[in-house]
Amino acid sequence: MREIKIKGIYKHFKGDYYLVEDIATHSEDKSQYVVYRQLYGEGKLYIRPMDMFLSEVDHIKYPDVKQKYRFELQDIQSVVE
Repeated sequence: MREIKIKGIYKHFKGDYYLVEDIATHSEDKSQYVVYRQLYGEGKLYIRPMDMFLSEVDHIKYPDVKQKYRFELQDIQSVVE
């Protein structure tokens, strides 16, 4: 299974970028959620079930999408030394 990188920047298959803030655990059923922030607009904070965050793109519904997964970790290097 793929792992989530906390503070990693992920690209959604529709093109926008998000910062993973943390993983949250539901207090009742112990299911896990990814807490992530949009890196555009108002910088809103979202949660999504971990399984959904890690899922593959539905290429039947979105046949033109090249990205394999719904969210993919980006290797973004800082320009500051």
